[in-house]
Amino acid sequence: MLKLYHSAQSRSVRPRWLLEEIGAPYELVRLDMSKQEHKAPAYLRISPHGTVPALVDGDLALIESAAICAYLADKFPDAHMAPALGTPQRGRYYQWMVYSMATLEPPVIQVFMHTVMLPEAERSAQAVEQARASFAGVADVLATALSGKPFMLGEQFSAADVMIGSTLAWSQFLGLLNERPALQEYAQRLSARPAYQRATAD
Repeated sequence: MLKLYHSAQSRSVRPRWLLEEIGAPYELVRLDMSKQEHKAPAYLRISPHGTVPALVDGDLALIESAAICAYLADKFPDAHMAPALGTPQRGRYYQWMVYSMATLEPPVIQVFMHTVMLPEAERSAQAVEQARASFAGVADVLATALSGKPFMLGEQFSAADVMIGSTLAWSQFLGLLNERPALQEYAQRLSARPAYQRATAD
């Protein structure tokens, strides 16, 4: 059985959400990061950086939420969480999977670090301003991509929506979507999905 190492309110929500969408059986292993369980020697053998998520499937141990989601989408093709190989839609799918981590997430992290995570003495208003400006450009691209469509690839929900949507949920918490009604509607549409609610319920 698949085994997912998970901590609430972390990137491990992404593969948990996808697993719930797919409906595949899996074992959820909760790690209490406040107790440094993610730094235990046994876990470091699975995830060398001591981060979540990590997925174990037989002899395979995977880290990185995007890689895990891409793997799961391919492992369960009947769930239709990724377009067919070799199609233009597959290319767009790859684009948004990478975009979620390389382009969307960095400014969101920077806002989070300098408004929530870091001690007040270490926060930088300039860093927040720069990140908000960067996010604005990203938000424009995403809003254009979603224009007239319910999901990133059109009518079909995919793992790309898990990756983009999970980060936009985080963005919404930080107030970054306050003047972005199209992205607010998209994030709310995704958060209403039963699989998302199950993945974030505890």
